[in-house]
Amino acid sequence: MSEFAFLNGNEAVAWGVRLSRPHVIAAYPITPQTKAVEKLSSFVQNGEMDCKYLHVESEHSAMACSIGSSSVGARTFTATSSQGLLYMSEGLPYASGARLPIVMMNANRSIATPWNIYGDQMDAMHVINSGWVQLFVEDAQEALDMVIQSFKLAENHDILTPVMINVDGFVLTHTYEKVDIPGQELVDSFLPAIEKAPHLMNDQDPMSLCISAGNQHYMEFKIKQHRDMFKVFEQLERIDRDFEKSFGRSHGGAADGYRNEDADVILVTTGSVTGTARVVVDSLREKGIKAGLVKLRLLRPFPSDDLYELIGKASAVGILDKNISFGFEGTVYTNVNSSLLQKGYRGRTFNFIAGLGGRDITKENIEEMFSALLEQKGETVQYFNMGCAL
Repeated sequence: MSEFAFLNGNEAVAWGVRLSRPHVIAAYPITPQTKAVEKLSSFVQNGEMDCKYLHVESEHSAMACSIGSSSVGARTFTATSSQGLLYMSEGLPYASGARLPIVMMNANRSIATPWNIYGDQMDAMHVINSGWVQLFVEDAQEALDMVIQSFKLAENHDILTPVMINVDGFVLTHTYEKVDIPGQELVDSFLPAIEKAPHLMNDQDPMSLCISAGNQHYMEFKIKQHRDMFKVFEQLERIDRDFEKSFGRSHGGAADGYRNEDADVILVTTGSVTGTARVVVDSLREKGIKAGLVKLRLLRPFPSDDLYELIGKASAVGILDKNISFGFEGTVYTNVNSSLLQKGYRGRTFNFIAGLGGRDITKENIEEMFSALLEQKGETVQYFNMGCAL
């Protein structure tokens, strides 16, 4: 039987992991993810989880241990953030290239220098080409539910790709909200024990893993990996439909629209800022302004078809980035703008960069973004809530 609890995002992730019954957790604490792995270690220490908890000496070791445990068919979880994600980044393509269904929480945080512990999404964008599925959640309930869904997605034998669940640092990891914790029996019926993939280590049928491939075969491996990534769209929607039947709530597929059907202007968001943007959309609608919203849940694979279907009729689209690709523009904007152009979108697009290093993104900021969309004036790339003159 499910129960409601007052949890922060870190604790919600920990509960999602506990209910998913992993065999191995390998992690190193880093702000703002620390509470999640502390909670998991307590679960294991108290006998509430039957799981090997590996408190390793670094994030690089956490990924190495995760690769090892997943290579023998163990359900495996890890968590990190910011510089920790960058430190383990060497291992990320090993995991994805070997098709290991590891699930990882990344508590989104800024990266140095200057040093800053607060939240933005620079870390996730730094590893966007690592071959991992990249999911962004809006609140703690979605974070808990997506841990369960992500194991089911990653372990699907048509996918066999590691999943990174991005949870906005502090805004979600340290903010408490009412969360429904599903009953263990219900989760067990939805997420059965992992079925070992045939290519993993097996002393009955030994074969090589993490092999070398020369120029005769390497490209074929990578194109196969690339094409299988697109299967995530269908599987994610199927898993979410099944989840709704079992748990009574849905989080949608790769992208989700809000009051976008007749919208003249649309803002595209990822993560926790979506809730604030939704409030602003409602306020603008009360004033007769046809504003809409698209919440981008998946950044890899990138949902071009879904996005165009949700946006196509708007005259202008703004993309809110909590990151910057130095010397160019926001990374989410690059992806959305390219996708829309390829689909034949005729409206204008704007890139709104805000919230770096944990700076607030206020309702007033988002109202200014919609004003820029309505007027369709100004630079393509615009910066919001700047605290001092440059």
